[in-house]
Amino acid sequence: MQRDLAQAAVPNTPSASMRPPRTEIGVIGWLRHNLFSSWGNAILTIVGLYIVWKLLDGVISWGFVNAVWTGEDGKACQVEGSGACWVFIRAKFSQFVYGRYPDEERWRVDLVYAMALAGLVPLMVPKIPGKALSAGFTFLVFPVLAFWLLTGSANNPSTGMLDVAGFVLGLLGIACLLLARSSLRLIGVLCLVVGVPLVVRWVFSTGGLIHLPAVPTELWGGLLVTLVVASVGITGSFPVGIALALGRRSKMPFARWASIGFIEFVRGVPLITILFMSSVMLPLFLPAGVSFDKLLRALVGVALFAGAYMAETIRGGLQAILRGQFEAAEALGLSYPQRMGLIILPQALKLVIPGIVNSFVGLFKDTSLVLIIGLFDVLGIVQLNLTDAKWFANSTAMTGYVFAGFVFWMFCFGMSRYSQMIERRLATGHERGATRAD
Repeated sequence: MQRDLAQAAVPNTPSASMRPPRTEIGVIGWLRHNLFSSWGNAILTIVGLYIVWKLLDGVISWGFVNAVWTGEDGKACQVEGSGACWVFIRAKFSQFVYGRYPDEERWRVDLVYAMALAGLVPLMVPKIPGKALSAGFTFLVFPVLAFWLLTGSANNPSTGMLDVAGFVLGLLGIACLLLARSSLRLIGVLCLVVGVPLVVRWVFSTGGLIHLPAVPTELWGGLLVTLVVASVGITGSFPVGIALALGRRSKMPFARWASIGFIEFVRGVPLITILFMSSVMLPLFLPAGVSFDKLLRALVGVALFAGAYMAETIRGGLQAILRGQFEAAEALGLSYPQRMGLIILPQALKLVIPGIVNSFVGLFKDTSLVLIIGLFDVLGIVQLNLTDAKWFANSTAMTGYVFAGFVFWMFCFGMSRYSQMIERRLATGHERGATRAD
């Protein structure tokens, strides 16, 4: 009774059940606290919204409203006031994807794309089981199949000794894997690694089951070259970087100084120099009659170049590991490979995931530099098609560059978002608690 009289005497006293004002919560509250918290912030918000609106209005008008979607040649895009020439992209899309790869053989490129997705999707999605099988297919079987599908059969008949050796090693590997002993399983894996490429070589050779016409790498181009250079560079740079990082921290003087010399030399020159040396200078040092494919030389150069930068990123992760982790691994009696493979490297790699993905993104964008040695990636094939007089128009060049930029952005943004998902999934309890606190 006395409490009711007290509340009646003071009507402005808030009760425990009252909710905060609507202007302090929800969307309105967020806008007030972040965009309109003061007169200065309100003016900046209005100016920023006006700039964004003008930019969006220009992009939408150029890319959609005034764009040219149909036509036979560049004359359709020469109309005054026209925007993007998307008809140019539609007409040249096959070249942007395959380059000058023969039309009747482009199904092989599509099959390689499909196999890559079939191997990567189960490997990258955490909820899909069978990671070991997916990894074996992606890193052992797929590279061999992709190589023979893209290049085709050899011009000379296959040698019988290699074919027989491939089948024998394949059968021996399967037999060893079926046994329970770990030592024999290791021998089986090694036999399969050597035998499967030889068997696949026989299948796609001129004397094998399937004969595929040879397609020289000079005819490759567009997205095919971009993905080949990027995937080989990323896959090859990772083990090279780990080896160089461990070599730089090694106690053996030769390994340490050799790693330091290689890393500092490669990081001291631009990628264009590496590509130019591999394409022009390397053949001068080879014996007469010995030659390597231009694309192969570029792949080796890109992998070594990216591996030097990857080594410094991984070395930063190794230095961040506490000394107690090394001492605990030694106290367990583990050997050096066991210490690094089971305890040290997993922690170091988890710490430097952003740096590793940043190197991958940079490498993917640097694939456009292969144009310097006559290989046409997405950007290079766009520039090559801009010289076609049939499609000459004021907006053709801008449309082509926007398309190439969107392709690069799509892959780089995808890698960035996937790395953030991996970081959240691998976060420890302390890191997750900090994230929730934020």
